Amino acid sequence: MKQLITVVAAILISTVSYAQFQISASTGYAMGSAGMLTGTTTTTTSTENNYGSYGEGLNFQLRGTYFLNEKFGLELALGYLNGADQTINKTSVPGVAEVNAIARARAFGASTSMVYKFTENFYGRIGALLKVGGKTEAVVSSRAYLSDPQVAFFNSQIAGLDLDSGSYSQTNYIEDFHGHFPLGFVGALGYKFDLDENFSLFVEAEYYGISLKRKDSELAEFNTDIVSSNGTIKIPGYKSLDNLPSPSLETMATNVFSNTTYVDELSHTEAAAQAAAIDAGDSSHSTELSQKVPYSSFGVNFGITYKFSGSSKK
Repeated sequence: MKQLITVVAAILISTVSYAQFQISASTGYAMGSAGMLTGTTTTTTSTENNYGSYGEGLNFQLRGTYFLNEKFGLELALGYLNGADQTINKTSVPGVAEVNAIARARAFGASTSMVYKFTENFYGRIGALLKVGGKTEAVVSSRAYLSDPQVAFFNSQIAGLDLDSGSYSQTNYIEDFHGHFPLGFVGALGYKFDLDENFSLFVEAEYYGISLKRKDSELAEFNTDIVSSNGTIKIPGYKSLDNLPSPSLETMATNVFSNTTYVDELSHTEAAAQAAAIDAGDSSHSTELSQKVPYSSFGVNFGITYKFSGSSKK
């Protein structure tokens, strides 16, 4: 027992005497590594799948690292991801529809890792990653050309409107998707360049392994204009957040909902009740089966570290 106490005391004294704390700030760019399906590109001749990851993009990190001895340390990091645009729907069928829909991540994350120094300058870290906030933002621009019966309908409703063949509805909206808190993996290898006793620069290769299961979404913006073939807006704000479209002759649209909840199971009874509400023109809410979206990435970071004076004294 005395020997155990002696050993523990020696370890604690060694840890306290060495204790070194440092903070780091970095930025970098990550490329998607999951390669999962994000959407499609459609033309008059073909439809092509688009693959990627919402983890692709520019990131910023702030980390605090506490070294217990010359080799091992514990690290807590906070970061922000400004995700790159991912194509979810690119459609170009002249005279029928033109759609440009992209989605991008705006996410806050945190990680806790163990750091190991292979040499004085070469190190590695491995740990757990958690997305703690943010959203996946879908930005959609959609043009649907009106059929002759639709043109006739609008002209019959508004005197002097004078829509012509080739007129269309132009819809622009933003939808914000939120997810359940996920747990993932982070790993990195880095090399630091000492500038003086306190400051050093570093470069590192970093991998994130994480996916996000959708929880809900909501429309942040929505607007539909009716436009003539020469580009003149004939009916501005025909549809809006307060007047969302539902399937009918004049709207030329599938359903658009203010809010959507994503679940792992949707009973046939719930699906039938939802269909009945849609038929009645209720666009306030929908429930859909959930899906996982990829956030995994591989990137390179560059940053600066400050080591507090008085650290690592033996």
